[in-house]
Amino acid sequence: MRSDSRPSHDEDDIVEPPSKSSLKREMHALQDIGEQLVALSSERLKKVPLPDTLYEAVRAAQGFKMEARRRQMQYIGKLMRKIDPAPIQAQLDIFNGNSAAEVAKMHRLERLRERLLEDEQTIGTIAETWPEADLQYLRTLRRNALKEREAGKPPKAFREIFRVLRDLQQAQDDAIEAARAEAEGEDGGEEADRA
Repeated sequence: MRSDSRPSHDEDDIVEPPSKSSLKREMHALQDIGEQLVALSSERLKKVPLPDTLYEAVRAAQGFKMEARRRQMQYIGKLMRKIDPAPIQAQLDIFNGNSAAEVAKMHRLERLRERLLEDEQTIGTIAETWPEADLQYLRTLRRNALKEREAGKPPKAFREIFRVLRDLQQAQDDAIEAARAEAEGEDGGEEADRA
């Protein structure tokens, strides 16, 4: 009887390499992210956490046309394979309104709009949250939205209330982000001074 010197392995221990089709799906997903990055405005692109080389490649692709753009997109795909795309996708989801936080924010604004239509005293809550809000305009929109409902007309004022609330929230979010970025910049400057 011969003893086999090879160690025995369970089938679970064997790690299969990814299939060609799964690799292809990953590549297409990265290309899609690259396309979304190239389509962003320069302001939004600055908010995406990108390594410098990828940022520069995306900025270059924004100026290219036809064949040069196609080659640049391949280069962007190559760079994307070397990084974790999750933070980039998370920021793109926020821009597209797909993140859970963004969806929750939109639902809060919708509930606030409904409360405003039910009770004009909700104007006080809006004034506390956004002191810069044009309360007279919101009162007018509220009256118009209620008239639209009663008459069965299209909800033009109803939608406008949501747009106003969303714009107020966005301005507040942008101000908070700018303050945070400024604070981080000051912290970075102090650390550089200490070094």
